[in-house]
Amino acid sequence: MSSLTLTEAHEIISTGLAKAEATGVLIAISVVDPRGDLIAMARMDGAPWRTPAISRGKAIASACFGRSSGEMTDGSQSPVMRAVMAQLDGDFIPGQGALPVFRDGVLVGAAGGSGAASQEDEDAVRAGIEAAGLSATA
Repeated sequence: MSSLTLTEAHEIISTGLAKAEATGVLIAISVVDPRGDLIAMARMDGAPWRTPAISRGKAIASACFGRSSGEMTDGSQSPVMRAVMAQLDGDFIPGQGALPVFRDGVLVGAAGGSGAASQEDEDAVRAGIEAAGLSATA
């Protein structure tokens, strides 16, 4: 299974956090591999304590389905989504703020943000993904 490198994960995080800082918000960003295992995470000074876990949960959701976590929000109460959330002990959050990461059309992981408005979380991780030379779409 192909996965993001630690260098790519650091680029996603550093650029994403710079984007958040430029917009005046405090967030955490988590980067996971295609299975949802954590590669790297960072929380900005002053970001709420809960933001690392939420950013990781959004990233896990995105990695599991290879699409933005926001696309899953409307169906989050379906039996399948509820089963996945239960199976992953609350570590799966189908709420806007995470994007899948593709390299040459292959899913290699996902990045999730938390701490700002959902769109700002997503914008920060998108900036990081693009800066790393990767894509949020296959």
